[in-house]
Amino acid sequence: MTDRYLSVDQVAELLGTSVRFPRRLVEERRIRYVKVGRHVRIPASALEEFIASRTVEPLRRPRTRYRRAA
Repeated sequence: MTDRYLSVDQVAELLGTSVRFPRRLVEERRIRYVKVGRHVRIPASALEEFIASRTVEPLRRPRTRYRRAA
């Protein structure tokens, strides 16, 4: 068990969002979480997976040899 468990407040701070956003992710079951009594904890690996699955890579356009004329 080397995974670190984060509170909803910590996840919101790491994502740079309000506390409402991670709570909504948990409510909609869009991220893994653990309930410890009445507390919700999100594994750091689940947060990394969530970010990785939502990361959009930039499109690479082939370079044209000639630029457009003005």
